[in-house]
Amino acid sequence: MTEFYRQYLTVAVFAVAAMVMVGAMLGVGVLLRPTRPQDQKYITYESGSDPFGQFGQQNVRYYLYALLFVIFDVETVFLFPWAVDADAGSGLGWFGFVEISIFTAVLVAGLGYLWRKGLLKWA
Repeated sequence: MTEFYRQYLTVAVFAVAAMVMVGAMLGVGVLLRPTRPQDQKYITYESGSDPFGQFGQQNVRYYLYALLFVIFDVETVFLFPWAVDADAGSGLGWFGFVEISIFTAVLVAGLGYLWRKGLLKWA
């Protein structure tokens, strides 16, 4: 057996060992957990409201919060490359600082607008 195949054999042994360990841990969990079946556990959970027998309209606040989270989460992703580049001290300099300041100001203005409109109040 060549050294090349021996390295793949090592990876295969560790992969099988990992699968056996995961299976063993799940098996121990199944054996040790308490089982108390109750009808209430099997009811569909719909964001704190009682489920309907058929399709029911949800409150728009749930979707609004989800949309706001996605918007600000995606905008935060744009800040990471700038932060890494600014930490490395490479070529962005003042231009990058001014651009990210404008970007952050637009985000803060949007958050202020949402706050002033009362869209961030839950009740």
